[in-house]
Amino acid sequence: MIAGVCAGIGTYLDVDPNLVRIVWAVLSLGSLGTGILLYIVVWLLMPEDDGPSGPIDAEFTVKEE
Repeated sequence: MIAGVCAGIGTYLDVDPNLVRIVWAVLSLGSLGTGILLYIVVWLLMPEDDGPSGPIDAEFTVKEE
């Protein structure tokens, strides 16, 4: 994982991020590198997630009320 693009897409579409990663890798290999360029573009355009990055962070995150 480089920038979390596939995880973000998977979360947005409510599918397993690993499935998105596999599909992205296959399409990138089949498109002679266009997928890598598209990955960089999506990385730059996708907003950052402000939530916890994992279950451990979610457990120890202080919630402001």
